[in-house]
Amino acid sequence: MTPGVGSSDLRTGRAVWSAYTACAWAFVFAVPSFYWAVGGTVGMQTIARDPDAIPLIDDPFVVFATGVLKVLGGLLALALVQPWGRRFRRWPRRLAWAAGGFLTLYGAALLVQHGLMLTGAVATPDVLGATAARWHFWLWDPWWLVGGILFGLAAWCCRRES
Repeated sequence: MTPGVGSSDLRTGRAVWSAYTACAWAFVFAVPSFYWAVGGTVGMQTIARDPDAIPLIDDPFVVFATGVLKVLGGLLALALVQPWGRRFRRWPRRLAWAAGGFLTLYGAALLVQHGLMLTGAVATPDVLGATAARWHFWLWDPWWLVGGILFGLAAWCCRRES
């Protein structure tokens, strides 16, 4: 049986590595959300020129909720390789595939959008600003894309024979 394929041993090297890497990605991504939710301001200029002008960013509950979603994503990745995840049968893998697809498409779409802004092909909204558009293009958009690839890889490495 190929490592990482059989349901009898989900904890092979590739499966564990991919799931733990996706988990780490999600947990690291949650840190700024929790920091900003409790009033931290360092790094906010990477999101928008004037973050207070964006209602959702200005609401600590919403920002905290995004951190919780990211932590749940990390737990989803762990469910792929932990014994407690087997209780849910195929759902963790299906959700990991969905998360991988969504995050990859979202990251790619944002890269295109912000790339067009940086080249001047489309106008950069005033609330975003050119500096934040560069941060999105070089940091946040690739981060989303990497997360999508990691969740897709974790789902693939942890696939089970039916």
